[in-house]
Amino acid sequence: MDLQFFCRVFLITALISLVCQVCSVTAGDIVHDDDLAPKKPGCENDFVLVKVQTWVDGIEDAEFVGVGARFGTTIVSKEKNANQRRLILSDPRDCCSAPKNKLANDVIMVDRGHCKFTTKANYAQAAHASAILIINNQKELYKMVCEPDETDLDIHIPAVMLPQDAGTSLEKMLISNSSVSVQLYSPTRPLVDIAEVFLWLMAVGTILCASYWSAWSAREAAIEQDKLLKDALDEIPDTRPVGSGGIVDINTTSAILFVVVASCFLVMLYKLMSYWFVELLVVLFCIGGVEGLQTCSVALLSRWFKRAGKTYIKVPFFGTLSYLTLAVSPFCIAFAVVWAVYRNVSFAWIGQDILGIALIITVLQIVHVPNLKVGTVLLSCAFLYDIFWVFVSKKLFHESVMIVVARGDRSGEDGIPMLLKIPRMFDPWGGYSIIGFGDILLPGLLITFSLRYDWLANKTLRAGYFLWAMIAYGLGLLITYVALNLMDGHGQPALLYIVPFTLGTFLTLGKKRRDLRVLWTRGEPERPCPHIRLEHQHREELDDNDH
Repeated sequence: MDLQFFCRVFLITALISLVCQVCSVTAGDIVHDDDLAPKKPGCENDFVLVKVQTWVDGIEDAEFVGVGARFGTTIVSKEKNANQRRLILSDPRDCCSAPKNKLANDVIMVDRGHCKFTTKANYAQAAHASAILIINNQKELYKMVCEPDETDLDIHIPAVMLPQDAGTSLEKMLISNSSVSVQLYSPTRPLVDIAEVFLWLMAVGTILCASYWSAWSAREAAIEQDKLLKDALDEIPDTRPVGSGGIVDINTTSAILFVVVASCFLVMLYKLMSYWFVELLVVLFCIGGVEGLQTCSVALLSRWFKRAGKTYIKVPFFGTLSYLTLAVSPFCIAFAVVWAVYRNVSFAWIGQDILGIALIITVLQIVHVPNLKVGTVLLSCAFLYDIFWVFVSKKLFHESVMIVVARGDRSGEDGIPMLLKIPRMFDPWGGYSIIGFGDILLPGLLITFSLRYDWLANKTLRAGYFLWAMIAYGLGLLITYVALNLMDGHGQPALLYIVPFTLGTFLTLGKKRRDLRVLWTRGEPERPCPHIRLEHQHREELDDNDH
């Protein structure tokens, strides 16, 4: 086995383990569930994220993010309607008794102590504070609620909790004898961000390109096979083009094992998620990205540099490579290395998406679903896998394992690289719209199979299955983004919506057109036996001679 084929097998194995990340937005999620914080009169605000913009001696400084309480007045949503107020450090610090400070409509900053949140807010309100900032004793945000037996809830100032590190920074500003003022507002997210439109186009376009490349390769293999048959070779090759030229067929057993392998790998990511582990994933991603970028580049450039693409040289340890591959490889490696070094800069998502798209297209070219039966088993398993690790895992791990891994919450970085992402351009909270490789790769396996079948069966676009499978995938992904926005940005299992649309459309059309048996078992249109074709052609020639 040469190194090039080994790299491809490694690439496939890695992706099978890393697929099915969620379609999610990374900014603005809060950990605690709302059902643990029931509403009651005077304590019925929705939990909202709050921006706390600071000014030091009149100069705009750092911005912090907190969460509004169940009680108190609601916070304005527009920055232009928010007033700048002087920030005062409470004395006593926990504000569990009346503060000694003289407040004149100022914002008071207090520590989270041993008294109730509403007690602090009542004391601050009585001291004529305009708002209260409560600093948590941990780095996470915490939702401030009311006790079940509380009655003194006539609070008319906003209350916001900030994480511990934000409190430390604000305290340093105050003890430096500087004049510190703050502005509190809670901007709303746009219903739809343009990033989601571009991400939808990227996902659909990736499958479109991969499908046509896969179908073209399958047709070229079939044409080449027919040429060999016409030469009346003694050894007739297998009539199926799939399985040759480095193509890997998925079977039913491997489709079922996918759930077990992927689940084990996901739990390992969840448990071992750290800075060094993300670094390891970056290395693996770069290896796969180089292979994908090189394969796609060689396939495109070989149309113009045919001689270089068809001239080979034997390289020690790497096996037989074309001159074109040798020329392209250094640029692909350099691209991946530059991305890895500068992946934390604001525009690094472009390089990540290029490597990711090339990787997905290459895998869809190498890995084939041989028939509809295997495709149905694979997508059904992935459907259950996605739902379990996004929703059901909350009951076992107290948080969604899939979303935690996709965002890289425990790694100190922006998440694992095995996803496509675009920055949310018009979202005041920033963040990224992301989609995992699995949400493109797994449905893509079925869609590429549909176009291969259409081309081998000489079906028109409308009479085939590819067009309708693509439309179904696009609609399923669109519904995913609708659900994402309805859930206020909380991660959604994209395959929950994509699989019923894509697979359901394929099965329904197959049954209606009476192709289901062929699609389910053979996976390719019935073709005459090669010997029969040659004999039939020979008889036609004899008939022509008689005439």
